[in-house]
Amino acid sequence: MAGVIEDEELLKRIKSLSEWQREWIVKQIDSCTHAIEVSALAKSDIATETFLPRFGHVLRSHHSHSAEPFTKDKFEYALADLMNRLGRKAELATKGNRGHDLTIDGVRYSLKTQADKGMKVETLHISKFMELGKGKWVNEKDLAALRDEFLRHMQAYDRILSLRGFRPGAFDGSERWVYELVEIPKPLFELAKGGTIVMQHTSVQNPKPGYCTVVDRAGTVLYQLYFDGGTERKLQIKSIRKDRCVVHATWSFAVDV
Repeated sequence: MAGVIEDEELLKRIKSLSEWQREWIVKQIDSCTHAIEVSALAKSDIATETFLPRFGHVLRSHHSHSAEPFTKDKFEYALADLMNRLGRKAELATKGNRGHDLTIDGVRYSLKTQADKGMKVETLHISKFMELGKGKWVNEKDLAALRDEFLRHMQAYDRILSLRGFRPGAFDGSERWVYELVEIPKPLFELAKGGTIVMQHTSVQNPKPGYCTVVDRAGTVLYQLYFDGGTERKLQIKSIRKDRCVVHATWSFAVDV
């Protein structure tokens, strides 16, 4: 963790920069002075009072140079870096690891991002939860085996976090970027063991896709596992009810990009 730089040393370093480097620094400084609206879960062990403003400025700084949402690799690195700076022990998993993405104080996290233009406020979507491999599936029994593989896959981590980025106008109609950090409880996904599996036998895809639909006691859909038989052969998770998840924090800010 870098120490605090004294004013004289900071001025000396800035004077040594080229003109275009100074312009870049000024833009970064300006991003730190713009207001960020923040709300957080009072008892969050992630979105603490020290974490909230710092991560908010990481997001705001990103948008001082980009009109595109914060990506998963940036989320992973920024969360690990900030946690370490705040005195917690965070370590990124090795590239290609099929389980967790990040360990914080011994707890394994699976990290997701969502920023598609058509995303809904009250439901989450995970476009690629895991790869489904090259094995064959031809009926509901095969899809049940893939569902069981999904349940085993979750044993490789302890918690699931999704950083969702809403473009201006998409969250509440305001011309501001809105990000929210949402935790999807593992017990919610474990309910998939009792879900209803249906294969789309009329689909032209090969293998044919299918759904595992999970409902609550009232029959309301909690989410759907979608076994995508397309080129990537991946497991998507659709229409996850946000009211069954935990919103740790929300950041809202205007940008001039």
